[in-house]
Amino acid sequence: MRCVLGFDGGGTKTDCVLMDESRQILAHSRSGPSNPARVGVEAAFASLLEAAEKALAASGIPAAEVAAIYGAIAGVGNPQVNSDLGGKLKLKFPNATVLLDTDLNVALAATQEVPSVLVIAGTGSAVLGRDSLDHLAREGGLGPILGDPGSAYDVGRKAVVISLRHSRHGENSPLGKEILGAFHCDWTELQSQIFANADGVLSRVFPIVAKAANEGDNSAQAVLHSAAEDLSELVVRVVETLGLQKQSFFLAKIGGVFSRSPFFDEPFDALVRQSASNVRIGPLPQPLAEFAARTAVECLNRPAKSAG
Repeated sequence: MRCVLGFDGGGTKTDCVLMDESRQILAHSRSGPSNPARVGVEAAFASLLEAAEKALAASGIPAAEVAAIYGAIAGVGNPQVNSDLGGKLKLKFPNATVLLDTDLNVALAATQEVPSVLVIAGTGSAVLGRDSLDHLAREGGLGPILGDPGSAYDVGRKAVVISLRHSRHGENSPLGKEILGAFHCDWTELQSQIFANADGVLSRVFPIVAKAANEGDNSAQAVLHSAAEDLSELVVRVVETLGLQKQSFFLAKIGGVFSRSPFFDEPFDALVRQSASNVRIGPLPQPLAEFAARTAVECLNRPAKSAG
C-alpha cells in the first residue's frame, strides 16, 4: 500500500499527516520547529524526520511504503535551502517523490478560492494574496531581524520592551511580573536569554501576553492591539495592490497568534474590514498538513507541481 506524508512546518512546531493513496488519514504527529531560516537545515530536517517517524510508528507503516512527500515549510523559499532539505528527506525515503514549498504558497492554494488572501501569524508573519487574474501580491515574511509584524516574536518583543520600561521607571508592571515568573529569572537574566536565543524566548512570551490580556491587563491588551494594527497593515497593502477593496474574497487566517485573545483577533478583523468591505474572514477549510498530504496523493498519479 502506497502512503504519503504531508507536513506543515514553522518556527515553533511541525505537524505531519500520514495518508494512504485512498486519502484515508492513518496518523497525525507533531515535532519541533522546521523552519530552516530560523533553526538551520540540520535542525529542520531533524524535526521533519521525527514527525515522520512518529506517524509511521503509530500506524505500523514501513518507510519504504512512503511514495510521496509534500511539505508546506516556512523558510524554504531559498532554492539552495529547499534542495538541501529535500535531498535529506529523499535519502531517508528513497522511494518517495519529495516536494517542498513555502507554507505561504501552500496555504494560499489551500484556501481553494480565487481571489483569496492568506495571512500567517505564528512565530513569524506574512501575507500573500491572489486576484482573479492570477496576479500575486505579498507583504511581510522578512524574518525577525527585518520585521515580522503581528507575529508571536513581535508581540513578545513589544511586551518585554514595555515591561522593561516600567521596571526602569520604578512602576508596577503585572505583565512584567508574569513574564519573569514564567521564565524564573530577573530582567538581567531574561535579557541574556533573549540575546542568546531571541526566537526561542520571545515567541514564548506571546501566550503569557494573551493570557494576561484576557484577564484584564491593560498593558497586555495594548500590546496585542498594536500588533493587530501592524499585521492588518500588511493585509491592507496586499488588498490594495490586488484591487480587492470592493470585491468579495476570502481571507484565511492561520498560525498560533490567532484565536488566543479577542484583544488581537477583534481589532485585526475590524481594521481589515475597514479597507475590504466584502471580505469573508475565517480559517483554512482544512488543516495545512492534511492539505499537503492530499496534494502528495495527487502527486502519485500526475507530475508534481508546486502549489505556488
